[in-house]
Amino acid sequence: MSTKVQREVIAWFWVGLVFLLINGTIGQARVIPSGSMEKTLLIGDHLIMSRIGYDAGIPFTNWHVPLWRNPKRQQVIIFKPPFAPDTPDYVKRVIGLPGDTIDIHDASVWVNGQRLLEKYTTGPTEPYEFKGPYKVPADCYFVMGDNRANSYDSRFWGPVPRNDIIGTPVMIYMSLDVSPEAWEPGQFRERFFAYANAILHPGEVRWRRIFRTF
Repeated sequence: MSTKVQREVIAWFWVGLVFLLINGTIGQARVIPSGSMEKTLLIGDHLIMSRIGYDAGIPFTNWHVPLWRNPKRQQVIIFKPPFAPDTPDYVKRVIGLPGDTIDIHDASVWVNGQRLLEKYTTGPTEPYEFKGPYKVPADCYFVMGDNRANSYDSRFWGPVPRNDIIGTPVMIYMSLDVSPEAWEPGQFRERFFAYANAILHPGEVRWRRIFRTF
């Protein structure tokens, strides 16, 4: 019996180790803490993020290595905010590619002189602190949130360097309609009670959003 238990423990050890390695180098989970990407992503959406081709994290460290893939225009990406790399990752949509000229007027985004068709946005697009026309630097991307009136994005702090992009969302695996405070950094107690409450009250789960892909 002791040998059987020992083998079981060793087997689960290797399963856990492989999970940690995959979680750091190939994919990770993320939760949406703000409404900057509504209506595409809601507060409480839980995402599976793919790092394949974009970035390789080194397990048990904060180091990462940029890879060969580059995002396309209007693709949703996950990245380290260039103005505060030690804060939680941001999720935004790519609007401008390297070399593009971006302008914002008439409540719309203009890329290289053409109005960008954006059916995913909530509300009109205002420039706020953005001064255009603006040419996106090499190896950088101009990003914006879909909720244009409630998004802290490239209009305020500039483009995202390619080296800061770590992946793209693949699928929503859980979505909870609970207090936004539960998803703020460091709120472990509130987050625990949010999950526990969802088990007791399944109505707080947004079932229709589960398994949505990007």
